Amino acid sequence: MLSEEKVTHLTHVLLKGLMDRNLVELKDEEGKIRREIKRAIVSELKIGEEIDSAVRKKLQSFSRKIVEGSPEWEVMYKKFFKEDEVRRGRGAHS
Repeated sequence: MLSEEKVTHLTHVLLKGLMDRNLVELKDEEGKIRREIKRAIVSELKIGEEIDSAVRKKLQSFSRKIVEGSPEWEVMYKKFFKEDEVRRGRGAHS
């Protein structure tokens, strides 16, 4: 998880980048918009952590031990992670 300070910094960078490129027109106060961006970032990070935990638990449940960090573990981790993202409506476009 990113620290509170890093997430706050990201909200400033994202909003500034969007505004500098005229990609957004503010209809609300910047602070309120940054708080909403922050909420979205934190929510996505939390979902990523939940998926990671579920995938690790699934890999640990196999009767045959798969060593974390091995090529087989990496392939299976990525496969299960992507499946869980798609199941949650998060990674279908990737």
